[in-house]
Amino acid sequence: MRAAGPRDVFSAPPTFFFADARSATQLFIVFSVPQGKPRIMGKEKVHMNLVVVGHVDAGKSTATGHLIYKCGGIDKRTIEKFEKEAAEIGKSSFKYAWVLDKLKAERERGITIDIALWKFESPKSVFTIIDAPGHRDFIKNMITGTSQADAAVLVIASSQGEFEAGISKDGQTREHALLAFTLGVKQMVVCCNKMDDKSVNFAQERYDEIVK
Repeated sequence: MRAAGPRDVFSAPPTFFFADARSATQLFIVFSVPQGKPRIMGKEKVHMNLVVVGHVDAGKSTATGHLIYKCGGIDKRTIEKFEKEAAEIGKSSFKYAWVLDKLKAERERGITIDIALWKFESPKSVFTIIDAPGHRDFIKNMITGTSQADAAVLVIASSQGEFEAGISKDGQTREHALLAFTLGVKQMVVCCNKMDDKSVNFAQERYDEIVK
């Protein structure tokens, strides 16, 4: 995953980043602390609610679950357990998504239905990640999660066809960005996921096309 820098009304200076170039899909997520008075928890730590939004099947839950794992939020043994259980129903690639997708229906259908929360800490901050559903049938749940957020990560599938579907008139990429702004989320980072897809193969040209 690569992150396009914040633009227009969503611009804000990056204050924290996580990167892993060893993965098949690069993770590069930039968080920015919201302007205004921060919320303080415990020993003067800033608490930030971060919602992950985007078109259905953009890879939001998988990318978020992978991030949680890489940051030490869940152990390898649990991931291996998820992988085994997911493989039994033909969805082994969903192992990281299962970190957040707990409902039986979510795991069977391979989509997020309800919002899921996960909290982790950095030396100076406490983050609560809100994983929101991308399917338009569950837009009310997405709104519920986004209304609690200080900032957002908009995940875009870079693969041919998926990106175009997301930004189409009926796509959730465009709608989620608009809803987030309407709900008061003024800081957003756009992340290009699935850069390892065969139709993209980490092509700089495709990334530049999406950013433009």
